[in-house]
Amino acid sequence: QPQFLASGGGLVQPGGSLTLSCVASVSRLNLENFAIGWFRQAPGRERLELVACISQSGGGSTYHADSVLGRFTISRDNAKNTVNLQMNSLKSEDTAVYYCATSGATCYSDAEDFGSWGQGTQVTVSS
Repeated sequence: QPQFLASGGGLVQPGGSLTLSCVASVSRLNLENFAIGWFRQAPGRERLELVACISQSGGGSTYHADSVLGRFTISRDNAKNTVNLQMNSLKSEDTAVYYCATSGATCYSDAEDFGSWGQGTQVTVSS
């Protein structure tokens, strides 16, 4: 079964920026056909927090959690077949492992409604 793989994490200072990318484990899978959500799991926490979601390309709607609104932006790069998460003005509380997954055509708010989870990417915000 295809998985969605996150990459682009790293160590960054507070106030810095990173761009995460989500790709499918199977290159022929067209991400435009899927709603993609970005989640994060903070250190010591089991809960996965939905950070942002973008619906299937035909709809094009996006969602950003209040905690990242105005700082993070989810978007598609159709030429590269990726869904990216641009993260600006990073804070220490953004430190987490970030994952991407799909909920079909429409975004949902609960991690249980998402599937095809793959490897995450570590984002550490620290001076």
